[in-house]
Amino acid sequence: MPDADAPRLLCVEVYEGKPLSYVTETAAGLLAELGRAAVFVPTTTRTREQYARIHLPGPAPAYAICANGGHLLVDGVPDSDWRAAVDRRIAAECASLEEVRAHLLRTADPAWLLKERVAEDLFAYLVVERALLPDGWVKELGAWAEQRGWTVSLQGRKVYAVPRPLTKSAAMREVARRVGADETLAAGDSLLDADLLAAADRAFRPSHGELADVGWTVPGLVVVPEAGVAAGEEIARRLALAAHS
Repeated sequence: MPDADAPRLLCVEVYEGKPLSYVTETAAGLLAELGRAAVFVPTTTRTREQYARIHLPGPAPAYAICANGGHLLVDGVPDSDWRAAVDRRIAAECASLEEVRAHLLRTADPAWLLKERVAEDLFAYLVVERALLPDGWVKELGAWAEQRGWTVSLQGRKVYAVPRPLTKSAAMREVARRVGADETLAAGDSLLDADLLAAADRAFRPSHGELADVGWTVPGLVVVPEAGVAAGEEIARRLALAAHS
Protein backbone atom coordinates (compact mmCIF):
# COMPACT_ATOMS: atom_id res chain seq x y z
CA MET A 1 0.00 0.00 0.00
CA PRO A 2 1.15 3.63 -0.33
CA ASP A 3 3.39 4.67 2.54
CA ALA A 4 0.92 7.31 3.65
CA ASP A 5 -1.78 4.63 4.09
CA ALA A 6 0.36 2.12 6.00
CA PRO A 7 -0.98 1.30 9.50
CA ARG A 8 0.98 1.84 12.67
CA LEU A 9 2.67 -1.38 13.75
CA LEU A 10 3.50 -2.94 17.09
CA CYS A 11 6.65 -5.11 17.28
CA VAL A 12 5.93 -8.50 18.87
CA GLU A 13 9.25 -10.27 18.25
CA VAL A 14 12.89 -9.25 18.57
CA TYR A 15 15.67 -11.48 17.22
CA GLU A 16 19.37 -10.84 17.83
CA GLY A 17 18.57 -7.37 19.09
CA LYS A 18 16.54 -6.36 16.04
CA PRO A 19 12.75 -6.03 15.62
CA LEU A 20 11.47 -8.86 13.44
CA SER A 21 7.70 -9.47 13.62
CA TYR A 22 4.78 -7.09 13.86
CA VAL A 23 1.02 -6.78 14.19
CA THR A 24 -1.04 -3.68 13.54
CA GLU A 25 -2.08 -1.70 16.60
CA THR A 26 -5.68 -2.60 15.82
CA ALA A 27 -4.81 -6.29 15.66
CA ALA A 28 -3.05 -5.96 19.01
CA GLY A 29 -6.26 -4.74 20.60
CA LEU A 30 -8.26 -7.51 18.95
CA LEU A 31 -5.84 -10.19 20.18
CA ALA A 32 -6.16 -8.87 23.74
CA GLU A 33 -9.94 -8.95 23.36
CA LEU A 34 -9.79 -12.49 21.98
CA GLY A 35 -7.64 -13.63 24.90
CA ARG A 36 -10.31 -12.45 27.32
CA ALA A 37 -13.25 -13.93 25.37
CA ALA A 38 -11.88 -17.40 24.59
CA VAL A 39 -9.10 -19.86 25.34
CA PHE A 40 -6.47 -18.42 22.98
CA VAL A 41 -3.79 -20.99 22.08
CA PRO A 42 -0.75 -19.83 20.09
CA THR A 43 0.13 -22.75 17.82
CA THR A 44 3.36 -22.99 15.86
CA THR A 45 6.01 -25.17 14.25
CA ARG A 46 8.59 -23.07 16.09
CA THR A 47 10.65 -24.60 18.86
CA ARG A 48 10.02 -23.49 22.42
CA GLU A 49 13.06 -21.22 22.25
CA GLN A 50 11.81 -19.58 19.07
CA TYR A 51 8.30 -19.22 20.46
CA ALA A 52 9.66 -17.53 23.60
CA ARG A 53 10.80 -14.59 21.45
CA ILE A 54 7.18 -13.70 20.68
CA HIS A 55 5.28 -11.39 23.05
CA LEU A 56 1.67 -11.09 21.97
CA PRO A 57 -0.72 -8.53 23.44
CA GLY A 58 -3.34 -9.59 25.96
CA PRO A 59 -3.33 -11.99 28.90
CA ALA A 60 -0.62 -14.66 28.97
CA PRO A 61 -2.02 -17.78 27.24
CA ALA A 62 -2.72 -20.69 29.57
CA TYR A 63 -1.84 -23.08 26.73
CA ALA A 64 0.51 -22.94 23.76
CA ILE A 65 1.48 -25.54 21.16
CA CYS A 66 5.07 -25.64 19.88
CA ALA A 67 7.19 -27.87 17.64
CA ASN A 68 4.20 -28.68 15.40
CA GLY A 69 2.37 -30.32 18.29
CA GLY A 70 5.34 -31.98 19.94
CA HIS A 71 5.20 -29.70 22.98
CA LEU A 72 2.12 -28.60 24.88
CA LEU A 73 2.91 -25.71 27.20
CA VAL A 74 0.70 -25.23 30.25
CA ASP A 75 1.24 -21.83 31.85
CA GLY A 76 4.56 -21.76 30.01
CA VAL A 77 5.73 -25.17 31.29
CA PRO A 78 6.05 -28.17 28.93
CA ASP A 79 3.64 -31.02 29.72
CA SER A 80 6.00 -33.99 30.02
CA ASP A 81 3.20 -36.56 29.78
CA TRP A 82 2.09 -35.10 26.45
CA ARG A 83 5.62 -35.19 25.07
CA ALA A 84 6.08 -38.78 26.23
CA ALA A 85 2.86 -39.81 24.48
CA VAL A 86 4.02 -38.09 21.27
CA ASP A 87 7.38 -39.87 21.44
CA ARG A 88 5.72 -43.26 21.92
CA ARG A 89 3.47 -42.81 18.92
CA ILE A 90 6.30 -41.66 16.67
CA ALA A 91 8.48 -44.58 17.76
CA ALA A 92 5.68 -47.03 17.02
CA GLU A 93 4.71 -45.64 13.61
CA CYS A 94 7.77 -44.00 12.05
CA ALA A 95 11.37 -44.48 11.07
CA SER A 96 13.85 -42.83 13.40
CA LEU A 97 14.85 -39.19 13.20
CA GLU A 98 18.46 -40.32 12.79
CA GLU A 99 17.62 -42.33 9.65
CA VAL A 100 15.67 -39.48 8.09
CA ARG A 101 18.26 -36.86 8.95
CA ALA A 102 21.04 -39.00 7.49
CA HIS A 103 19.08 -39.40 4.25
CA LEU A 104 18.47 -35.65 4.04
CA LEU A 105 22.17 -34.90 4.38
CA ARG A 106 23.19 -37.69 2.01
CA THR A 107 20.91 -36.52 -0.80
CA ALA A 108 21.28 -32.74 -0.34
CA ASP A 109 23.81 -30.89 -2.51
CA PRO A 110 26.14 -28.40 -0.79
CA ALA A 111 25.61 -26.16 -3.83
CA TRP A 112 22.11 -25.29 -2.59
CA LEU A 113 22.07 -26.44 1.06
CA LEU A 114 22.52 -23.47 3.40
CA LYS A 115 21.71 -24.95 6.83
CA GLU A 116 20.52 -28.19 8.41
CA ARG A 117 18.62 -28.23 11.68
CA VAL A 118 16.89 -30.63 14.08
CA ALA A 119 14.00 -29.18 16.07
CA GLU A 120 13.37 -30.42 19.62
CA ASP A 121 14.61 -33.93 18.68
CA LEU A 122 11.32 -34.32 16.82
CA PHE A 123 11.78 -33.32 13.18
CA ALA A 124 14.40 -32.01 10.76
CA TYR A 125 14.54 -29.27 8.20
CA LEU A 126 16.91 -27.85 5.62
CA VAL A 127 17.36 -24.22 4.67
CA VAL A 128 18.02 -24.15 0.93
CA GLU A 129 18.72 -21.81 -1.94
CA ARG A 130 15.37 -22.44 -3.54
CA ALA A 131 16.29 -21.20 -7.01
CA LEU A 132 18.99 -23.90 -7.19
CA LEU A 133 16.85 -26.75 -5.83
CA PRO A 134 16.61 -29.46 -8.52
CA ASP A 135 13.21 -30.19 -10.04
CA GLY A 136 11.78 -33.35 -8.56
CA TRP A 137 14.09 -33.55 -5.52
CA VAL A 138 11.39 -32.67 -3.00
CA LYS A 139 8.93 -35.08 -4.67
CA GLU A 140 11.46 -37.92 -4.55
CA LEU A 141 12.24 -37.14 -0.92
CA GLY A 142 8.53 -37.14 -0.12
CA ALA A 143 8.02 -40.56 -1.69
CA TRP A 144 10.97 -41.97 0.27
CA ALA A 145 9.72 -40.43 3.52
CA GLU A 146 6.12 -41.55 3.06
CA GLN A 147 7.19 -45.20 3.16
CA ARG A 148 8.75 -44.51 6.56
CA GLY A 149 5.85 -42.66 8.17
CA TRP A 150 7.15 -39.13 7.52
CA THR A 151 5.86 -36.19 5.50
CA VAL A 152 7.86 -33.64 3.51
CA SER A 153 6.93 -30.07 2.64
CA LEU A 154 8.71 -27.15 1.00
CA GLN A 155 7.87 -23.81 2.57
CA GLY A 156 9.77 -20.78 1.41
CA ARG A 157 13.45 -21.66 1.77
CA LYS A 158 12.83 -24.54 4.19
CA VAL A 159 12.34 -28.22 3.44
CA TYR A 160 10.63 -29.89 6.43
CA ALA A 161 10.66 -33.60 7.23
CA VAL A 162 8.08 -34.29 9.94
CA PRO A 163 6.78 -37.57 11.43
CA ARG A 164 3.19 -38.11 10.32
CA PRO A 165 1.80 -38.41 13.89
CA LEU A 166 3.36 -35.05 14.84
CA THR A 167 0.45 -32.67 14.18
CA LYS A 168 -0.92 -29.43 15.50
CA SER A 169 -4.45 -30.83 15.29
CA ALA A 170 -3.75 -33.59 17.82
CA ALA A 171 -2.46 -31.06 20.35
CA MET A 172 -5.39 -28.75 19.61
CA ARG A 173 -7.86 -31.55 20.31
CA GLU A 174 -6.10 -32.26 23.62
CA VAL A 175 -6.42 -28.62 24.71
CA ALA A 176 -10.06 -28.58 23.64
CA ARG A 177 -10.67 -31.70 25.72
CA ARG A 178 -8.99 -30.23 28.79
CA VAL A 179 -10.90 -26.95 28.71
CA GLY A 180 -14.23 -28.48 27.65
CA ALA A 181 -14.44 -26.39 24.49
CA ASP A 182 -17.65 -26.80 22.49
CA GLU A 183 -16.21 -25.11 19.39
CA THR A 184 -12.70 -24.67 18.00
CA LEU A 185 -11.54 -21.81 15.77
CA ALA A 186 -8.23 -21.84 13.93
CA ALA A 187 -6.20 -19.70 11.55
CA GLY A 188 -3.01 -20.35 9.60
CA ASP A 189 -1.23 -19.82 6.30
CA SER A 190 1.40 -22.57 5.91
CA LEU A 191 1.27 -26.15 4.66
CA LEU A 192 1.99 -27.33 8.21
CA ASP A 193 -1.20 -25.55 9.33
CA ALA A 194 -3.44 -27.56 7.00
CA ASP A 195 -4.27 -30.37 9.44
CA LEU A 196 -5.11 -27.80 12.14
CA LEU A 197 -7.49 -25.89 9.88
CA ALA A 198 -9.13 -29.10 8.67
CA ALA A 199 -9.72 -30.26 12.26
CA ALA A 200 -11.22 -26.99 13.55
CA ASP A 201 -14.94 -26.29 13.58
CA ARG A 202 -14.27 -22.94 11.91
CA ALA A 203 -11.09 -22.06 10.05
CA PHE A 204 -9.60 -18.95 8.48
CA ARG A 205 -6.62 -18.30 6.22
CA PRO A 206 -5.24 -15.20 4.50
CA SER A 207 -4.76 -14.61 0.79
CA HIS A 208 -1.00 -15.05 1.10
CA GLY A 209 1.29 -17.92 2.12
CA GLU A 210 1.86 -21.51 1.07
CA LEU A 211 -1.78 -22.55 1.40
CA ALA A 212 -2.85 -19.67 -0.83
CA ASP A 213 -0.12 -20.52 -3.34
CA VAL A 214 -1.54 -24.02 -3.85
CA GLY A 215 -5.19 -22.97 -3.55
CA TRP A 216 -5.74 -25.17 -0.48
CA THR A 217 -9.25 -25.31 0.91
CA VAL A 218 -11.63 -27.43 2.98
CA PRO A 219 -15.40 -27.13 3.45
CA GLY A 220 -16.27 -24.12 5.58
CA LEU A 221 -12.84 -22.48 5.28
CA VAL A 222 -13.00 -18.68 5.21
CA VAL A 223 -10.36 -17.05 3.02
CA VAL A 224 -10.10 -13.36 3.85
CA PRO A 225 -9.35 -11.15 0.85
CA GLU A 226 -6.54 -9.30 2.62
CA ALA A 227 -2.88 -10.34 2.59
CA GLY A 228 0.09 -9.54 4.78
CA VAL A 229 -0.31 -7.73 8.08
CA ALA A 230 -3.78 -6.53 7.05
CA ALA A 231 -4.91 -10.16 6.82
CA GLY A 232 -3.70 -10.80 10.36
CA GLU A 233 -5.83 -7.90 11.56
CA GLU A 234 -8.92 -9.04 9.66
CA ILE A 235 -8.60 -12.63 10.90
CA ALA A 236 -8.16 -11.41 14.49
CA ARG A 237 -11.33 -9.34 14.03
CA ARG A 238 -13.32 -12.32 12.77
CA LEU A 239 -11.99 -14.60 15.51
CA ALA A 240 -12.96 -12.09 18.17
CA LEU A 241 -16.46 -11.72 16.73
CA ALA A 242 -16.87 -15.49 16.56
CA ALA A 243 -15.67 -15.89 20.15
CA HIS A 244 -18.21 -13.35 21.39
CA SER A 245 -21.03 -14.97 19.42
